[in-house]
Amino acid sequence: MALLGHKKTEELQLQTIVYPWAKELLDQAISNTWFPKEIPMADDLQDWKKMSEEEKQAVIMYIGFSNPCEFEVNESITNGGMPFITAPEVQMYFVRQMWEEVNHSMTFDYIINTLEIDRNKAFNLHTDIPEVHAKEQFLVASIEKMRTGNIDIDSVEGIQDFVRNIVKTNIVTEGMWFYTGFMFALSFRQRGLMRNLGSLTDWISRDEALHLKIGINMILTILEEQPEVATAEFAEEIKSIILEAVRLEEAYNRKLLPNGILGMNTEFINTYIRYIADRRLEELGFAPHFNAENPAKWMATANDTFQLVNFFEAQNTPYEVNT
Repeated sequence: MALLGHKKTEELQLQTIVYPWAKELLDQAISNTWFPKEIPMADDLQDWKKMSEEEKQAVIMYIGFSNPCEFEVNESITNGGMPFITAPEVQMYFVRQMWEEVNHSMTFDYIINTLEIDRNKAFNLHTDIPEVHAKEQFLVASIEKMRTGNIDIDSVEGIQDFVRNIVKTNIVTEGMWFYTGFMFALSFRQRGLMRNLGSLTDWISRDEALHLKIGINMILTILEEQPEVATAEFAEEIKSIILEAVRLEEAYNRKLLPNGILGMNTEFINTYIRYIADRRLEELGFAPHFNAENPAKWMATANDTFQLVNFFEAQNTPYEVNT
């Protein structure tokens, strides 16, 4: 049985686990179970009332991008993942991931309600601000192709479409853009503010680290099982997706922090996205492109994976799962 293909009803059971990494990640995800209202946010509301309007606007923009993206990731799983995956253990992880994305959306809703943020303002940002909309469309275009494109998963082109969608969803959205958002949100805690927002961000980022890992594991497995997918042209296309994601994020960050706030400005956050992009390029077997240093040292241990998968090489290195 290959990871991608046409599901057979008689195989949709856990009689044999073909991909133990999926079960290991599922076990980790279940162990990480949490609910937003476990964290009281009364102290954050007091901090919020003292923050500048620019700080507040940046937080609202962060939420306004992140909240709909959680639903879009679920659309990616529903339309671009589940229909093409044969292994029950991987499908089980997807179901768990979908619950986590809903939990994250509920978390952002909890934050909006607690901080008394104008709901219309927050929820309309992803269409009202071009830099937010551009990022969203970058992801949605891939999802729509998987949903409406009559993908032939038996062909090289169809498998490449699947990989493109995983790169845009798990690597770019969850492993780059969300990480930049986490760094921004956690920067307030570095200043002694919004500590409970920081705790919720820690919990979300722990989930997203697993979503990044499942994406890399799927890519690695596909390349091992169907090496004909790994053409030089396709490798360059994957690299170009990462670099375009950086360009979109840098434009978004200029809108997020047009004048900077205490301890954070556009160059700081754009250096961080370049640093993260280099890590993702390395994890996919490419050389770093930006050679950027990590400006946010507090993010170094909690949110990076650093395992390499040797993308598009003849011999792949197993992607180890942290326990």
